[in-house]
Amino acid sequence: MPHPSRPCLPYVHGCALAALLAALAMWGAALPVFQRLGLSALTLAIVAGIVLGNTVFPRIAPFSQEGVDFARNRLLRLGIVLYGFRITFQQIGHIGWAGVLIDALVIVATFTLAVQLGTRAFGLDRQTAMLIGAGSAICGAAAVMAAEPVVRGQAHKVSVAVATVVVFGTLSMFVYPLLYPWLHLSETAYGLYAGSTIHEVAQVVVAGRAVSEAAASSAVIEKMLRVMMLAPFLVVLSSRLGAEEGTEAAARRRITIPWFALLFVGASGLNSLRLLPAGLVDAILQLDTVLLAMAMAALGLRTHVGAIRQAGIKPILLASVLFLFLVVGGYLINRVVTMIA
Repeated sequence: MPHPSRPCLPYVHGCALAALLAALAMWGAALPVFQRLGLSALTLAIVAGIVLGNTVFPRIAPFSQEGVDFARNRLLRLGIVLYGFRITFQQIGHIGWAGVLIDALVIVATFTLAVQLGTRAFGLDRQTAMLIGAGSAICGAAAVMAAEPVVRGQAHKVSVAVATVVVFGTLSMFVYPLLYPWLHLSETAYGLYAGSTIHEVAQVVVAGRAVSEAAASSAVIEKMLRVMMLAPFLVVLSSRLGAEEGTEAAARRRITIPWFALLFVGASGLNSLRLLPAGLVDAILQLDTVLLAMAMAALGLRTHVGAIRQAGIKPILLASVLFLFLVVGGYLINRVVTMIA
């Protein structure tokens, strides 16, 4: 927050710029052409932010960077909290313990593979590997953004991770429906497979509807359950990273529980009780989309293409391996779990 003795104008300018880009992204996401491609407002917001951030923004940064950073950090956390209103605990009951187990195995296996391969085989720094792993394992760009304050990733590393999610998540929308005739899965089982392995919610919807509405329904429920696992994932990740910083006793004192992850679960619980009017929940979801789009736009504004270029081909190679694992390994996990369920 700004100091009382300092002008608030840079905060106003920066937040207004992020809000303008968010509004344009939301407008663009509603266009049929982008809907067919499964490109969400979050994706369009970061692209617009990167374009502006590498052209016009450097000249106006002295007057707006504080507000942009406020949107990138504080508004992001609030957006993650409100994201919980997209989920109810009842959704878990609809898919049963098999769906829960599938999601848990996919998340653990994908993230572990990302960290091990990223650091050992591809020589990436651990932050980038974890960010790419979080995005691939859970819920795409939203998971990358949520993991950023836990792993303390730099802006260009977050942008690289988001870029990989966009590339391979978009590819998933076209690949999965083409694979469906060869998978020997029912429409519901295909939905579970798609929801447990495709990156973004919007991409899951497109891949599900390409088969049937029944497939789309089970896919979205499975995907939202996977999103709900974001909170415990962040808590465990924060604890593990804290434990690595020093001795065991000191580490216990330094472990930080991400407050926004716990509030995310609280929002999901409140939404499960159905105490709030439907109109109010819809308004909260609209606000959440705005906040997350502003955060993505702000991230793009603070991202330099040179830094992404410097990252090289290695992040894409890691993301491609994770994509193949989600397609093949995720399929095997789905088949084995449903066989024993």
